[in-house]
Amino acid sequence: MRFSVLAFALLLHLSSFANPGDTLDITSKHISTAVLKQGTHQYLVYFKMGKDKPISKPQFWTRTIQLQNNQLVIDQRWVAEDTIVHTTHSVCDAKTFTPVTHEFWWKSGSQWINAGTTKVDFPAGKLVVNDHELSDQDTTQRFKEAWQGFTNSRTQTNFNWHLDLEVFSTLPFKKDAVFRIPFYDPATRTGLQQVVYTVTGSAQLEGYDQQKIDCWLLVHETKGNKETFWISKKTKEVLKLEQVINNQFYRYKIKIATSSL
Repeated sequence: MRFSVLAFALLLHLSSFANPGDTLDITSKHISTAVLKQGTHQYLVYFKMGKDKPISKPQFWTRTIQLQNNQLVIDQRWVAEDTIVHTTHSVCDAKTFTPVTHEFWWKSGSQWINAGTTKVDFPAGKLVVNDHELSDQDTTQRFKEAWQGFTNSRTQTNFNWHLDLEVFSTLPFKKDAVFRIPFYDPATRTGLQQVVYTVTGSAQLEGYDQQKIDCWLLVHETKGNKETFWISKKTKEVLKLEQVINNQFYRYKIKIATSSL
């Protein structure tokens, strides 16, 4: 049986579990973009087809954050072996972190995600897929759903789900906090979703020279899918993700402490 990166990624778009009490609905007033560290950050991403199985499908994700003209510019490049499989160029308001534009390219697609280049312009209300500008006149189902999701998101507070690692860094962490984040992955067919994350406690990761790094544990759970993020209490960076799918398959993101770039 084959499992693609796109198939695993789609699990991120499942509906959230029931909303617990005392949930903080995240808006721009709750976040602090000042904690984001400019520069290049790298992650090793890989899968395991069982807890004790060997690593498979490794990728290196590069995420570069820059502040330009009161906007945050975040570029991503995902590399599998010797092939670039995905790139993005995202621009957000530097204070509110609300999306301004988002452009991405996929080497290959699926029924949910288009291969090639997609451009999203929130202020202009434009969504362009491989040089085709979407509108109310589109009859293709995937275009209709993508366009509807885009138009709905423009009327509501939303944060770019493709920048989840950066958004997590900006949250007001405290013990037992529950966040409901209005996430929208631009141009995908799922539209805006209210996604619940819970601070379940603290843990330590071991860094170089046996350094102990105190982290918050941030958990998101849906049926058959559980994601646990380790987020440094000191730097606010996401250092690790462990995703468990159907208690059988695993996906990891590990921040690389030093960069070769």
